[in-house]
Amino acid sequence: MSLDKPNTPTERPAERPARQSRTGLTSTGVRKAAAKSNRSRAREFALQALYQHQVGRNDAASIDSFTRDLAGFHKADSAHYDALLHGCIEESAALDALILPLLDRKMIEISPVEHGVMWIGAYEFKHCLDVPWRVVLNECIELAKEFGGTDGHKYVNAVLNGLAPTLRAAEVSADKATGKAR
Repeated sequence: MSLDKPNTPTERPAERPARQSRTGLTSTGVRKAAAKSNRSRAREFALQALYQHQVGRNDAASIDSFTRDLAGFHKADSAHYDALLHGCIEESAALDALILPLLDRKMIEISPVEHGVMWIGAYEFKHCLDVPWRVVLNECIELAKEFGGTDGHKYVNAVLNGLAPTLRAAEVSADKATGKAR
């Protein structure tokens, strides 16, 4: 190879695409699939199932049967998925009653994805006391980032942050006292 001759594509090493960091996040800030817990996966499948319920008006049993056959379901916490799917559908009116006062628009104007995420958050605040409120909040924000509209996660964050002091008063107060929450 001559020094005065430019390199041809065959003479230089192939350029590699930039690698994603190994922090467990994709370039958009969403957790990589390998970094997700069984409960996070359960929430994802529950959200997809709740979407089917809201948009397709399918019954819980047929949604459940369909969802369990999806690829990757075996990695999800099926008991948590069951609680979220069936609990959110059974308590949808009560969950909406908790969420509605915190909205700045009519429920019909909320996307089904963000609506489902808020159901999951409200349900977990009420019934999954083993999950810290901040974990519920963060998980719901991640769901909204991954499946919702561009800024839907901000809306979900605001609504669930407003709901947490009502449903998890002692926990929120303790976190505020120690500076872990605003």
